Amino acid sequence: QVQLRESGGGLVQDGGSLRLSCAAFGRTFDSYAMGWFRQAPGKEREFVAGVTWSGRTTTYTDSMKGRFTISRDNAKKTVYLQMNMLKAEDTAVYYCAASSRSYYTGPLYSEYEYWGQGTQVTVSS
Repeated sequence: QVQLRESGGGLVQDGGSLRLSCAAFGRTFDSYAMGWFRQAPGKEREFVAGVTWSGRTTTYTDSMKGRFTISRDNAKKTVYLQMNMLKAEDTAVYYCAASSRSYYTGPLYSEYEYWGQGTQVTVSS
């Protein structure tokens, strides 16, 4: 089992950057694939990015390619989401999630067994 805790959210101006962190608590973090999702008010939760257990393979939603970067540090049991060129439409609560399928990097909620509580990102225009 793994517990997840996000941090790093906040208020940023249009065009700015933020780095989100997701700390994992549990003994087997490096066996999990990790993902980031987000949910804006009145909208469904959407997939942002995913990374395999080793960090070698990543996947992004098209609208975030080139702006967002997912990475992980297994020694620190942490996964990151670097977000650049932020836009007002990126405003959402961002969640990290863990999948026991070590090589899974896709968008299906059902493949991620563990979820954090989320961190708010607000981009002002």
